[in-house]
Amino acid sequence: MNTQPLSTRREFLGQVATAGAAAALLPAGEAFAAAKTKSYPIIAFSKPFAHLGPKETADFVADIGWDGIELPVRAKATQIAPEKVEEDLPKFVEALKKNGREVSIVTSDITAVNPLAEKVLRTCARLGIKKYRLGFWKYAKDKSIPDSVAEIGVALKDIAALNKQLGLQAGFQNHSGADYVGASLWDLWTMMKDLDPKHMGVCYDIGHSTLEGGLSWPVQARLMEPRYVAVYFKDFYWEKGAKGWAPRWCALGEGSVQKSFVTNLKKSSFNGPLSQHHEYKDLGEGAAMVKNMKKDLATLREWLAA
Repeated sequence: MNTQPLSTRREFLGQVATAGAAAALLPAGEAFAAAKTKSYPIIAFSKPFAHLGPKETADFVADIGWDGIELPVRAKATQIAPEKVEEDLPKFVEALKKNGREVSIVTSDITAVNPLAEKVLRTCARLGIKKYRLGFWKYAKDKSIPDSVAEIGVALKDIAALNKQLGLQAGFQNHSGADYVGASLWDLWTMMKDLDPKHMGVCYDIGHSTLEGGLSWPVQARLMEPRYVAVYFKDFYWEKGAKGWAPRWCALGEGSVQKSFVTNLKKSSFNGPLSQHHEYKDLGEGAAMVKNMKKDLATLREWLAA
């Protein structure tokens, strides 16, 4: 689903094509670090470049150096509309495959089993995409927290049953926020504790977990580790503005997320995808964005190699 004007897309790709020199600005040890990493596939959420088509996306991913992408197939902030999944998703899979990459995860807005959800998931299963991200829930102000947890738990049970049938694994991403289900992670554990991790797990976001958990994020990580579907990387720091303190997303390694998380991750049995998310405002566009994404990738590789 590409709504950006062709001229803008060409301009974007032209900037990317001239960004090769930015690689020279990366730390000298990147190639050595990459060689030493545990065999985690490192991918990226394609939201910042979702205006690109299949071939353009595949070329962009290859240029940055990721192993694949997390591709949004949802109603908003998307690359593919769910209604067009049968037509468009195979094009992205084929284009990435030609470049030796893959669609590792599909990001959906699925929160219940319905015909459109089944259409998306059956297409994923047919194409060999085994992992996907669920949509989001928020706590309703007119309903108790325990009642909400129980209700959402039933929905997750139904989704897990369909996943078992199709051979898929769903991941619930923990988000920070006053009303987000999963922000504390203990609510997710309560909902999922009786479900098979092969079919229902967590896309564990260390950025959001650090933001919400403060000093307790290692406990949350240990709690959810057996259910990791993927691990999401982003970073932030606290900034005081006119309305008080607020988190500001930043480049990996420049904020509050600790390298020790990766040290612990390497000791675990998890070997699934690590997905880089780029939410910070000064990410830039064109060549600047390429440079920043390559820098974030180099940082993650260095953390893995340390």
